[in-house]
Formats: sequence, C-alpha cells, structure tokens
Amino acid sequence: MNYIGSKHKLSSFLKKSILSVVGSNISNLVFCDLFAGTGIVGRNFKPIVKQVISNDVEFYSYVLNRNYIGNSEKLEMEDRLAFLNNLEGKKGFIFQNYCENGLQNRLYFSAENGRKIDAIRKQIEQWKTSKEVSDDEYFFLLASLIESADKVANTASVYGAYLKKIKKSAQKNLLLIPANFDVTKNSHKVFNEDSNTLIQNIKGDILYLDPPYNARQYGSNYHLLNTIAKYDEFQPQGKTGLRNYYRSSYCKKNEVKNSFEELIKNANFTYVFLSYNNEGLMTEDEVCTIMKKYGKYSLKTTNYQRFKADKTENRNHKATATVEYLHILEKLV
Repeated sequence: MNYIGSKHKLSSFLKKSILSVVGSNISNLVFCDLFAGTGIVGRNFKPIVKQVISNDVEFYSYVLNRNYIGNSEKLEMEDRLAFLNNLEGKKGFIFQNYCENGLQNRLYFSAENGRKIDAIRKQIEQWKTSKEVSDDEYFFLLASLIESADKVANTASVYGAYLKKIKKSAQKNLLLIPANFDVTKNSHKVFNEDSNTLIQNIKGDILYLDPPYNARQYGSNYHLLNTIAKYDEFQPQGKTGLRNYYRSSYCKKNEVKNSFEELIKNANFTYVFLSYNNEGLMTEDEVCTIMKKYGKYSLKTTNYQRFKADKTENRNHKATATVEYLHILEKLV
C-alpha cells in the first residue's frame, strides 16, 4: 500500500540494525510492533521470533495486522476469493457516499469499483454472521479487500481528499488479490488499543516504536479505509466525508514529549528501538534526553528518499531526502 511513514524501503536497515544490537538468533524472543500501521516491520520479524505482539489504534490497521501477524496457519480461500470477484456490484454505503455517481459524488472510487466494494464487503460480513467463515478467514478476506480497494482509489495516496477526475489507475476494475501471510509454527497477538494504555499490560524483549512524526492524523488521512473495515452506518461530514476519528497525542507538539516519556517509562522490554526522522515534532536531542534517563542510549541513522504527494494538479509523486533516525535504548528494567 501507498502509506505515509511506511517502513517498507527501510526494512533491511531496521532489521540489520536491530539484530546488530540484540544478536542474530532471536528465535526465543518476543518482538512488539506498537504502532504497527500496515505491519511491514512485524511481518519481517514474524518468521524469526518466538512471538510478535502487534498493535495499532486504527481499525483498518488492526484488520491488516490481524491477518498478516495474527494468522499463522494456512487457509484455503481460493473458492471464496473467486466467488467475491464474480459478484455483481451493489449500490451500498460506499457507493452512495464516496463514489462517482453516488448521492454525494465524492470521487474516491469509480462508480463500478464503489459498487464492487459494497457487494464484496456485504458478502464477507454475511459469511461471518452465518459463521460460514472463521475469524481467521474473515480478517484474511477483509485485509484483501482493504488492500485491493486502495490500489484503485482515486487519491494522491491518502484519503484526506479525492482527485477532481478519475485517474487512470482508478479506472481499472477492482480485483480482489489475496493478502497472503507467513505461516509460522508459533502464534502471535494483535491489539487495537491506544499504545500508551497497552504498554502497561504487555511485556517482551524487543519493543519497536514507529509513532506518528508530525501533525497529520492517521485517522483523517485513512478514514475511508476505516469505513470499509468497519462498514458501519454514520453521517459522513463535509466535502471529504470524514467520520469521527481518534486523535493521537503523538501528532500534537504540546503533548508528544510527555506521551513519549510515559511510554518509555512503562515499557517492560529489554530493548527499545524508535524510528523517527529529522522532520518530526520531537528533535533528536529531545528524544535522546528522554531515553537516556532509562538506560544505555545509542543512535543509528540512514539517508533515504521518501515519497509524498505533490500538491499540483497532476499529483505526481516527488522524492524528498530525509534522515531516518533509529534511537536505541537498552533499558534498565
């Protein structure tokens, strides 16, 4: 998925850096990805650790991680996927509120793809209600829908706004692609909670933190993915059809430092790794000062090109040079 702050391109740097501190054999360790997003980091560690604990306060993220992390046994879903891909579209909540030719004519999706999303989402929920699919299968199908819908969204990567005309990639017909996950012998845990609350109730060996860096709230940027995931009835607000959303203290300049220190203080983990960058609300020195209070601190950096949507009519993606910090704490538990 096109995702703000995705660690996909940094995954090798992160894995190499973490293993250089913790050791190469981590098969008996518990790894926690506390601000999981699309789950890229947790997915990289899932096959090589004893257990992954994955968490994110956003429900669409919970769905993705409930599948990619929470599912560990092979599922036979080819027939279900084929059935869903052959469904006739329906004019449901997504079509009427977020699509071309809907009641509101918000151009997040083409008319055909909006109807397809509604039909697939309704069928998945019907199977769950009638217990024709297990919880594991339900979240697999739902994760597959979220990712497949995102591929044909008429946006510049985020859902804070839609484009004025249906772009070429959004004109393609939605095809439900399986959200395949790693099969592992060990089981894993997935949560949908506020990170500062959950940290008081979990423990492990490696804690990886990738909180929001700036004032952009993920709940507003990805509100439509939450709506597809929850498929609940509400009154969409304003031109963009926003729903009520969670507002993170990590996106607030006057709250972020207190929340971060509280998190570090309550972390019952031996090693803490924080991803942050040179454009974040907290400075490098502020993070260093807080982490040094709780153990041995060190820092690794790397330069990389992150992509962000251009604000021109063409909405081209432009590369921006960024310094990524990996703050490291060996905590005195």
